[in-house]
Amino acid sequence: MIGIDWGTSRLRAYRMAPDGTVLGQREAQRGILTVLPGGFPDTLRAVTGDWIAEGETSIVMSGMVGSRQGWLEAPYLPCPAGLDGLAGAAILVPFPDAALSLLPGLSCRDRHGVPEVMRGEETQMLGAAPDRGEVTVCLPGSHSKWAQMLDGRVLGFATYLTGEAFAALSAHTILARMMDASAPHHAGGFARGLARARQGGGLLHHLFGLRALALFEEMQEEEAASYLSGLLIGHEVAAALEDGVAPPILLIGAETLTRHYATALDAFGIPHRTAGPDAAARGLWRVAERLP
Repeated sequence: MIGIDWGTSRLRAYRMAPDGTVLGQREAQRGILTVLPGGFPDTLRAVTGDWIAEGETSIVMSGMVGSRQGWLEAPYLPCPAGLDGLAGAAILVPFPDAALSLLPGLSCRDRHGVPEVMRGEETQMLGAAPDRGEVTVCLPGSHSKWAQMLDGRVLGFATYLTGEAFAALSAHTILARMMDASAPHHAGGFARGLARARQGGGLLHHLFGLRALALFEEMQEEEAASYLSGLLIGHEVAAALEDGVAPPILLIGAETLTRHYATALDAFGIPHRTAGPDAAARGLWRVAERLP
């Protein structure tokens, strides 16, 4: 089978054996926002056409490809939800080259009744989390997700705009004038940001503090971006802990980001572990096993 993790900025394709072994993997900078109307079938063929020609007859897709801006909208599946629910809510997409199934995203509401949504992360979580017991999963990114799972089902989750906030603040606010956003990661600056996030005063006050530190030459340009990163991630972790977690936190994502979040969790004294590679591939395969 072929598994497709198709997001906003990139497309990841996996060719898998019947037992779930990843036989081949490809990544293309062909996120849904780069695809012209009506262009999804040809984009998929460009990435996986040779696999299809070699005999692959089943394709399962997840991610933003199922959003309103994607190939076809797959309605959100309310939590709690697991592998069987995703398989049962899959949509068949007309595609002459192979049987093509599109998985839904998940939705829930926070404790104040505000809706939450995700697309793609649920497949990674269900590919990496254990089938038994309680676990809190963190998926760092532009829109970081913290999810509560029990016995292989997603009970609920919360989203934090951390990565996108960093990008905006470090490029389009007055803070950008006092930092070198291209500087390498500064462990000391990151640790200072984490420590500040654990103090009172709130994020908005702490953000202005970065400007004041720079004005008084107590923050160097080369460490300011890492300080900002630590500040934002620290506030995210603190907010997630307020909702309650089940350690060790399972981190899923790119190596650099998960390493930064591991450092943040260490600063808060929270045990954690990192998922193995190809969580999305395993999740896609596990759902495919349950498709009609």
